[in-house]
Amino acid sequence: MTKTTQRIIEANGIRLNIAEQGEGPLVLLVHGFPETWYSWRHQIDDLAAAGFRVVAPDMRGYGKSDAPQAIDQYTILHLVGDMVGILDALGAPTAVIVGHDWGASVAWQAALTRPDRFRAIAALSVPFRPRAKALPTSLMPRTEAAQFYQLYFQEPGPAEAELGRDPRATLRNMLFGASGDGVAASRAAGGTTPNLAMVPKGGGFLQGPGAPPTLPSWISERDIDHYGEEFKRTGFRGALNYYRNLDRNWEITGALTGLQVTIPALYMAGDRDFLLSFPGTDQLLANLKTLVPGLRKVQMLPGCGHWTQQERPGEVSAALIEFMRALPSRS
Repeated sequence: MTKTTQRIIEANGIRLNIAEQGEGPLVLLVHGFPETWYSWRHQIDDLAAAGFRVVAPDMRGYGKSDAPQAIDQYTILHLVGDMVGILDALGAPTAVIVGHDWGASVAWQAALTRPDRFRAIAALSVPFRPRAKALPTSLMPRTEAAQFYQLYFQEPGPAEAELGRDPRATLRNMLFGASGDGVAASRAAGGTTPNLAMVPKGGGFLQGPGAPPTLPSWISERDIDHYGEEFKRTGFRGALNYYRNLDRNWEITGALTGLQVTIPALYMAGDRDFLLSFPGTDQLLANLKTLVPGLRKVQMLPGCGHWTQQERPGEVSAALIEFMRALPSRS
């Protein structure tokens, strides 16, 4: 089997770094915050071995890809355009798109708007969310003592400074804290799970005691080194700019209101993922089949936290392979 290689391609007017391996039907793996293509390292090997051509980009603002300075260059239409641009650069008419976290949001919108280019979707952690009835930031939780973390991310500067003070420590603590192991450790220590989604007023996003000296088996110090070096070089501005377009995304997608995801779909999440505690997510999951008529399966992973494909690599790869092998043959 060939090894994963990386190269720079031109897509949607910018330069994107892609990691790729294998031959066969194309699968596009789209990472989330704060990750890089590397979060898919296990799936790249597994899917390539199963007979697929696997491509995982560094999203704009991340890794070795371009990071435009202007905040408005990170809208959902730019991000979906990047995914279409990758297919064009590869000369591929269609692909299965797989996304995690922010990558799942991009994948859902790609499936919604370009079913001619994306023949199936698998989303990890983030379910499909129809367009809200008002600006997203106006609906986010806030109290006298704390605010929703996505509100904290809105102002350029503070979050970049906090997360960038020690990128390696930031990634080490975030990866552990939002994992199933981190949630279990918090429950064992205090009896309750801290609300990872809320940032104390006057405080920062990074909370709690941090990661233990010995990491769980699914993530190594070498993996942390990789992430730390990437974010030390790039900083966090590009990654945070995704959140700064939430209201703009709402404003520019009015024409999509009411559309459904009709292509074949798979949804997977860990039952300890803090995103599942977001307001309204339980109702979304209960009605996902109505919103996504092409939904084939919902798979919950016991004991798994937010970093689905890294915490449960074998289960995620197996589910993706099963899902994709059952798809209709391409014409």
